[in-house]
Amino acid sequence: MPRFLFRFLSVAALAVLTALPLAASAQDAMPPLAPQDPAAVISVADDYLRQQLASISPNPTIKFDEIHTDKLQACDDLSAFMSAGARPRSRMSVGVRCAAPRPWSVYVQASVSAPGQYFVAARTINSGEPITPDALAPRDGDLVNLPPGAVTDGQSIIGMTASYRIASGQAIKLASLRSPGTIQRGQTVRVNAHGRGFSVSTEGVAMESAAPGSTVQVRTPSGQIVSGIVQRTGNVEVPL
Repeated sequence: MPRFLFRFLSVAALAVLTALPLAASAQDAMPPLAPQDPAAVISVADDYLRQQLASISPNPTIKFDEIHTDKLQACDDLSAFMSAGARPRSRMSVGVRCAAPRPWSVYVQASVSAPGQYFVAARTINSGEPITPDALAPRDGDLVNLPPGAVTDGQSIIGMTASYRIASGQAIKLASLRSPGTIQRGQTVRVNAHGRGFSVSTEGVAMESAAPGSTVQVRTPSGQIVSGIVQRTGNVEVPL
């Protein structure tokens, strides 16, 4: 090997060997990644759950299990979520995900309660019967454990009618009620049409269920299908 080439390679090797400790020292000097603060994760999950429970109770009680986030990198963008179709219940989990700088997700276990008042049938309410104050009885309980749509404001349903029989002591649900004037599919209804100088009225069969103010299709005795607006009286007004 020529002497000049040997000398060049020796100098290059020496430079590499000299740089290695410096590189190692630089890596050793880099601070470790900051871990995620668990309190921030809990705070995001708590805010999210309170939003989900807002329609049930303004002041729910929420307690979270301890979580360990020391192996997760500190996050700049946290958001909470629940599985599709999930709803608040007494014992549940809430997901918290990080979008940046490094994506990760963690689940937080929570105990939830929302003490409040709901209403049950004070007596048997038959199908088609109007809801009156004497038909309602208040009960205290944990609103989180009630079925979806359970009535918590008794005054708001006075005057509505039962869509089917509600047994005494059964929690009243909005799905079991209908507004005054609501018509059901297959129900015979009065159809009115008014124009300049004339007025027509006939009976027909509702082809769908509809509440007052909404549009419904009705089949007349001649087989014609007309569309009209449901009135609070239960009649259908056909605009001309």
